Amino acid sequence: MPFVKVTTSAGDAEIFYTVSTPSKDNADVKDIDRSLPTLLFIHAVFISQEIFQLQFGDPKVRRFNCIALDQRAHGATKNDHIPKGYGAKEAGEDFAAFMKALDLPPCHVVAMSMGTIGAIALAMDNPDAVASLFLISPLGLPEPKDVAEGREEICRYWREGQSVDPIDEQALQDAYYGGLQLAFSNESDGLVNALLSRCVAIGLGRWGRGNLDDYEFMTVHLSNDRPSYTTEELARISCPVKLIHCKGDIAYPVDSTYMFAEVLKKAQVKVDVDLVPDGPHYGVVSLRGAGWAINTLLHDFVAGLSTTNLPPIRDAVRSPYEADLIMAGWSKDEEDSDEE
Repeated sequence: MPFVKVTTSAGDAEIFYTVSTPSKDNADVKDIDRSLPTLLFIHAVFISQEIFQLQFGDPKVRRFNCIALDQRAHGATKNDHIPKGYGAKEAGEDFAAFMKALDLPPCHVVAMSMGTIGAIALAMDNPDAVASLFLISPLGLPEPKDVAEGREEICRYWREGQSVDPIDEQALQDAYYGGLQLAFSNESDGLVNALLSRCVAIGLGRWGRGNLDDYEFMTVHLSNDRPSYTTEELARISCPVKLIHCKGDIAYPVDSTYMFAEVLKKAQVKVDVDLVPDGPHYGVVSLRGAGWAINTLLHDFVAGLSTTNLPPIRDAVRSPYEADLIMAGWSKDEEDSDEE
């Protein structure tokens, strides 16, 4: 399991990451072909980098170097306790330090939901490190009141469930259900079930009684307290931006994505919007085919920006997350059926 140590204003962290290249499913950072585009995937809240199973397992996307990380208090990343006030700027610092520690080339940053908060800050504060932003379900405007209250409710149930002996499984189930509603519009399939199963198992360790403040900082305050940027701040973004809105998102209306696009345009940022029919807030999964639609948009966006010859699309690739998800109950045959 590869880790890289970073130190930022938020403290020390050993960030867990995964690399796949056009020729290697399980690669090392030294295998990255710097003549090809490099995609940096940044996950949303709750579920760590394995949420990008369909992207790492798609031969189109794997024409590029792909690298994903686990954010603080998520997945396998090891970190100091999250300091009070950890927000967009600090998340962006983490991503910049991660890229510097691995000597990554400028990356096409593929971020989703909570991951977009730090990705935007990264592009503002380190514009030379970002080749483009591909933002799925972007959180670029202040959090709507009803969504903020929903995040607080999920956190309250999780805290309540951890506060008694034995653990209150009903309270944890309520938190689980709230997360399912936010992320997947209260729908599920085999891949989502496997992702959620692993999320709960990992979460019981990561977000236990000694780490409940970390849980709250990352799952509530990072989103609810995110800043409203000025035109001058956003004007520091020098790369092209693609915003993806999934029309099955029950938490955020499509107008919010178009409003953020207009704010970026006022800052003279090159931006456009694409819509994915029926996909949930976490649109990169297989529900209603959203993940495959996003893969095509991602491939075409990055390929259109590339100035080098890309390798041919392989007949098949294997995601490095596949084995763990199969152990959690997912069937690879289901993915192949959904793609068709």
